[in-house]
Amino acid sequence: MLARPHLSERYQKILRATIQHYIATAEPVGSKTLVEEYKFSISSATVRNALLRLEKDGLLYQPHPSSGRIPSDGGYRIYVDELLTFDKKLHHKIEKHLNQHLNGDSCNFEALLQRTIQTLANLSGYIAIITLPKTSSNTLRHLQLIQISSVQVMLIIVTDNYQTQSMLMDTTTTCEEELNILSNFLNHQLRGYSLAELANLDWTKIDQEFIQYTNFLKSLVQEVSQNLQKNSLPSMIVHGISEMLRQPEFAQLQQVQMLLHLLEEEQERLLPLIFEFPDLNANQKGVKVKIGSENPLEPMRPCSLVSAVYHQKNLPVGSVGIIGPTRMLYENTISLVASTADYLSEALS
Repeated sequence: MLARPHLSERYQKILRATIQHYIATAEPVGSKTLVEEYKFSISSATVRNALLRLEKDGLLYQPHPSSGRIPSDGGYRIYVDELLTFDKKLHHKIEKHLNQHLNGDSCNFEALLQRTIQTLANLSGYIAIITLPKTSSNTLRHLQLIQISSVQVMLIIVTDNYQTQSMLMDTTTTCEEELNILSNFLNHQLRGYSLAELANLDWTKIDQEFIQYTNFLKSLVQEVSQNLQKNSLPSMIVHGISEMLRQPEFAQLQQVQMLLHLLEEEQERLLPLIFEFPDLNANQKGVKVKIGSENPLEPMRPCSLVSAVYHQKNLPVGSVGIIGPTRMLYENTISLVASTADYLSEALS
């Protein structure tokens, strides 16, 4: 990664003004426009030299030799990280709007998510994405070990929402009575635990009389954790595609087709960008912003993704995201995503 250039206060103001003007108009920006509209107390020639310097630093570029300049992905990154100013009034306004439009009649959480995503898309004008709560947040209700052969047992798992899964495991424990004892022991020890808690059990507290089964129990829980992770990818709901496609950046048919295909047919590729699994213990409470080329997926390169995780009792269970052009209104979008994630966390709690 290239070193980030150090910008003086003047260059910061000119970069901020250039990006804000381009976000508002989608038109390349020239020095005369900046001087007239942003009341800089310097000459147009001085601003022109500053734009040239910012271009050499890789923060701006000219789409055509005779045009003004537009921000690069690197310019947007500095803008988001260093030059944004957030309006607390806007944050409170968004929270008030969410409470007014999403509270009211009681409904199940999935219905609430449907209403939330419509609100997100309408307020932002971009594509809104919400993942449903992950099944990894479900708790263990019952499990049973059943002998299949002399070297294999079947583990049957029932979660608190009555989802059932089964898996085969190799073991040297072949006595049906021992399997029943182990099943009873596991139910007694593990019932009510979530997947994240299962993965971090303190095995030193296991009853000493079952110490001979410790290694087997460890591999068993690891097998459960891995299997549930593979089979519990969160569902994703998407809204606002038509609003997004009105943006001038998506005038090219091929670009639109690639993005639509990703959103409609290949959501499993998009999920890791929005909500990384299975790192449930990491601190994921902040808003993440991936700008243009920072996105590893080709259809996402003309876009920025702003996302945040929502929680249930401090356990990350889903995420909120907005996809827009790199020329997005970052201040509003970041506030909107953060407020929505907070709202869903409170609703789940």
